[in-house]
Amino acid sequence: MLERRANPVGRAATAGIPRVTLGGLRLAVLDLEQTANFMIDVVFPQRRINRPLYLTSANGEVLARCSTEPMTDRLFRTADLINADGQPLVTVSRFKSRTPLPERVATTDLFHVVARKAQAAGLTFYLFGADETENAAAVASVRRQYPDLKIVGRCHGYVRGEALRAKVAEINALAPDYLWVALGVPHEQVFVEEFAPALSNVGVIKTSGGLFNFLSGSRARAPLWMQHAGLEWAWRIWLEPRRLFWRYLTTNPRALYLLLNRNRSKHINGIRNR
Repeated sequence: MLERRANPVGRAATAGIPRVTLGGLRLAVLDLEQTANFMIDVVFPQRRINRPLYLTSANGEVLARCSTEPMTDRLFRTADLINADGQPLVTVSRFKSRTPLPERVATTDLFHVVARKAQAAGLTFYLFGADETENAAAVASVRRQYPDLKIVGRCHGYVRGEALRAKVAEINALAPDYLWVALGVPHEQVFVEEFAPALSNVGVIKTSGGLFNFLSGSRARAPLWMQHAGLEWAWRIWLEPRRLFWRYLTTNPRALYLLLNRNRSKHINGIRNR
């Protein structure tokens, strides 16, 4: 069932966005273009709120991990907006909801739509995450594709302790409209929880998973037919069998069970996914 609930004070920017609960998480009923337009609207011509808006994405693996990892579940439920970055979620929603998810909102696709719109509006990016080689290559690729896009800074994700706190202060001083954080689940969500209060000058934080690997060209996306069939996980296993075979073997069946059987939100430590 489609859910429309007013968000708490401070979440007003996303209050009008419809949500649907699938696999235990409430997901935004927005397509790719609508999501990008929302991300532009919340910062242009002026930012709606005085803290970074926290956007993240969920796929089958995330649903499975949230069901078994209380910390991961809590971190996702504090997000202002969760997009469905998995075709199986879209497919199941067509049977589970009268207002299904319109399409998969893959971060790899979303980045380019937002980049085009941000370039036209004069908005700014900061790319944080991956290793130095991947980060530098990703930024170089983005600059080639969007020469007028304002990238105010970049940094790899292997920064710790005082160096990390100094980097966060630097990012806040640069005040990017969009901070793309690519550290993987749940590290990027932990980063948001710990450092969002120190990033009040940032407009939107978007967790990004393996985005920079695709931007750099070091990793190829699955053929479109596999993406549309919900088989991108099989493509990834074929590319990285040692790293991903066991992960998907354990998470895919659980995710399918959750999608088919859990259609209500649950409470974790008093926090509810909005």
